[in-house]
Amino acid sequence: MKILMLGWELPPHNSGGLGVACLNMARALAKEGADIDFVLPYSAEHPHVKFMHVLSATSLDPIYRFGGGSYDSLNISEKNIPDYKEDRMLSIREVQEEYSKYVEKYLIDSHPDVIHAHDWLTFEAGMMAKKKHHIPLIAHVHATEFDRSGMRVGNPLIHEIEYEGLMMADKIIAVSEATKRIIYEKYHIPLSKIDVVYNSLDEDYEKSDYRFEKDLYNYANDLKNDGYIVVATVGRFTIQKGLKNLMKAAALAISKNPKLLFVFAGDGEERNELIELAAELGISKNVIFTGFIRGKKLRDIYSIADIFVMSSISEPFGLTALEAAHHGDALILTKQSGISEIIWSAMTYDFWDVKKLADEIVAIAGNPSLMDTLRDDVRAEYQQISWDEVAKKCLSIYNKVAKHKRK
Repeated sequence: MKILMLGWELPPHNSGGLGVACLNMARALAKEGADIDFVLPYSAEHPHVKFMHVLSATSLDPIYRFGGGSYDSLNISEKNIPDYKEDRMLSIREVQEEYSKYVEKYLIDSHPDVIHAHDWLTFEAGMMAKKKHHIPLIAHVHATEFDRSGMRVGNPLIHEIEYEGLMMADKIIAVSEATKRIIYEKYHIPLSKIDVVYNSLDEDYEKSDYRFEKDLYNYANDLKNDGYIVVATVGRFTIQKGLKNLMKAAALAISKNPKLLFVFAGDGEERNELIELAAELGISKNVIFTGFIRGKKLRDIYSIADIFVMSSISEPFGLTALEAAHHGDALILTKQSGISEIIWSAMTYDFWDVKKLADEIVAIAGNPSLMDTLRDDVRAEYQQISWDEVAKKCLSIYNKVAKHKRK
């Protein structure tokens, strides 16, 4: 089966989990015999991607250097990306326009069986292809604008694009039941049109050679040797992630157990507010901000942590929780996260319930047997999830929409 996959990023030029999911999904599909052309909005080498054809819609440098709108949807018309090859500045909307033009030219000579478009950034190109060439369209929703805005208003233009793309799609893939529910309730899309396909752990992440080096985090390691329990969170510092609630819960937990160290790994527009909040709450000495990290430094955070907290107001899936589980962390997840639907051996709470979160942190930190049980059970659960199953579900969806077209 010939698949035209429309995405916005791939590792190592990714700014978050979207590219990781796309890479692993495509690799698993290729193992099942799929022939994939993957279109990106920038130009970069992907020497390790041998299983599909990676195509560049523009001459822009890799997206991660400048940010590419994957997660920041509020300023898509104002935020400019420099195109050094042509000495111009492009907004995200202009990049999307160039992207659609490239896909239109591609379809002159290529005839895929199905188009698989990931998130709102590629929906317009997917809609154009369906309108002009009558190719079945799969809309894959990794996050909605409601998620990105912390279930607030968000960007009206993106809501419009999401709605049109979801309405026009022959089938919708949601990364969790929570996402399926948002699509149904907010966009009034029939439930029968939406299939849930959960993500899995990054294959490269799981199989790569990794060794924890304590020297990179001497301060945290010294505190651990002094009996401290390390609580970590990883992600973008945005309203979606609920980090202010986590900071308030940290203050409550520290008041009951002073030997708690909280590590906030990441960066974003809420960074300064979080630093100020830690100071106002009087817990700055118990809080570490690492800034944006990736690769080995990120894995070392997971390794040094005892407890991992996902505090998101709305988290469609939550790949970082699987990464933390892989490194042996006990998990605390909001009930508003997709990952909590398939990981049952984690403590959960509603994102607004600061007191319950604090109580759960204190309970795990004060009970080594509980911590060990949570770690072991979570590890057993996440190992049951595989990208091979994801690929089989996707192929089944492709075959259904392609068969319907032939009729």
